[in-house]
Amino acid sequence: MQPNQIITIIIVLTAVFAYLNHRFIKWPPTIGIMVISLLCSLLLVIAGLSYPQISQKAVRLVASIDFQQLLMDFMLSFLLFAGSIHINARQLKKERLPVIVLATISTLVSTFIIGGIAWYVFAWFGFSVPFIYCLLFGALISPTDPVAILGILKDAKIPASLELKISGESLFNDGVAVVIFTTVLEIIHSGAGQITPLSIGLLFMQEALGGVLFGVVLGYIGYQALRSIDDYKIEVLITLAIVMGGYYLAGLLHVSGPLAMVVAGIITGNKVKDEVMSDLSRDYLDKFWELIDEIFNAVLFLLMGLEMLVIKINPTILFIGCICIIVVLAARWISVLLPVLLLKRWVNFEKNVTAILTWGGLRGGISVALALSLTPAMHRDEFVPITYIIVVFSILVQGLTIGKVTQKLIST
Repeated sequence: MQPNQIITIIIVLTAVFAYLNHRFIKWPPTIGIMVISLLCSLLLVIAGLSYPQISQKAVRLVASIDFQQLLMDFMLSFLLFAGSIHINARQLKKERLPVIVLATISTLVSTFIIGGIAWYVFAWFGFSVPFIYCLLFGALISPTDPVAILGILKDAKIPASLELKISGESLFNDGVAVVIFTTVLEIIHSGAGQITPLSIGLLFMQEALGGVLFGVVLGYIGYQALRSIDDYKIEVLITLAIVMGGYYLAGLLHVSGPLAMVVAGIITGNKVKDEVMSDLSRDYLDKFWELIDEIFNAVLFLLMGLEMLVIKINPTILFIGCICIIVVLAARWISVLLPVLLLKRWVNFEKNVTAILTWGGLRGGISVALALSLTPAMHRDEFVPITYIIVVFSILVQGLTIGKVTQKLIST
């Protein structure tokens, strides 16, 4: 099937599912679209029992889409920039300490907890999975997904300071998690004996700190360009160039593209819009990136639902996946509790914040994409379905209840 045909089918399905959700189900768009696409996938599988040609065509279509490349190399840059452009920098500055600690230390703690417990779980069920690969799984499943969270928080009525903690952490920790994931991959490829703590630290600093600094450079290049003109069409085009060109350059420079997009988006959404844009340009820029955000979110969650067609799950892996849901939630609780206890002397945390941040730590497309990037030798066949089970539970169960759970915990 040609790329233009694939894109046409995806957009048409996204529009139909979005309409059905808005008209009848009335759930948050991302969740509603994913649920409908999951149901359609299930119906195609059932129909395939009697009419194999139907499910075979659907499977070929989904298999022809490189989800990992599409999300990580293209869509993610737009989604992170679109999400961060609406972050209030002044309010984020007030919450910078918990956001930074949660995005870094919590992600590292969660990676090791999940990796260690997963190693024991796999061994218990007779799977010989080396610890280093379990650590890789811990890295890919630990980050809270900004795409899932930002889409759902729009409809969840929670305190602004708490929403900023959740959204700020999720925007930054996916970049940190990708750096951790890359570092573990480097250890696997080079061999533990060839990697020193210094080299690991330097690689982490290059990717993470380099990504932040590069994002600052991108943001201020955009600022200088936008301040010299007043034409909303060109201004929107410049922001597109920042995202597409900047993400591509980040890959060439071996710095974190996701972190660069978050920082560039925050600068554009605050300094640029506040200081150099006219009201007309600001309005068009906001509407353009809001539209990009909505469309790409809808497409992403449609694809995540359709991925069920090509993910093979045997009963044992299904059971391990259910256990790992509990493991991931427990690791999230511990990795949040430690920073909260450490910072409560200096930071004013909301009531029951540990439980709220634990339940609000949704997993999404980034985890699935990282799992799909693994090779069969890295136990891809085990990690992909387990990741998918955790992500589906996270979005459907946690995503649908986070608003009510938060309100109840705050009022308790």
